[in-house]
Amino acid sequence: MPELLSRRRLDQPRAARRRVISVDPDTFGRLSERLARFLGTGKYLFWQTLIVVVWIAVNLSAATLRWDPYPFILLNLAFSTQAAYAAPLILLAQNRQDDRDRVSLDEDRNRAAQTKADTEYLARELAALRLAIGEVATRDYLRGELDKLREDLNTKPRKQKQNRAKPEPVTGT
Repeated sequence: MPELLSRRRLDQPRAARRRVISVDPDTFGRLSERLARFLGTGKYLFWQTLIVVVWIAVNLSAATLRWDPYPFILLNLAFSTQAAYAAPLILLAQNRQDDRDRVSLDEDRNRAAQTKADTEYLARELAALRLAIGEVATRDYLRGELDKLREDLNTKPRKQKQNRAKPEPVTGT
């Protein structure tokens, strides 16, 4: 009987030997956002235009370097491939921005609700203070009352002083 070259057990199934590529979605999302931001700049447009002009110039003028003759099929393929990758990356970046906007909107909504609740509480407290102050003597009220008392005291003591200055006759009974 021939020997088995490997020492695996025949009564057990083989383990799956798939090589799984693990990609962090957040890292990929950040990369797509950076790429989407770059695709929308003048710098990108300048470099792309320069590459296209050089590509066409070389293919039209250099007889030995014509790797893509006049209809420029390879250039069109490059543009198609670029568009096929750029569009989903831009959409991914927009979706991530929408998620961030949604979270920000929820936080703003919660903050607005808390501010409204705080404002209503302060309005109730102010109303309670106004009611309490209505029952308390204010500075102007006290000043007015003191002025009335001063007027009363200024008028009454003169009469009393005049009465004290003249002694009343004592009658002896």
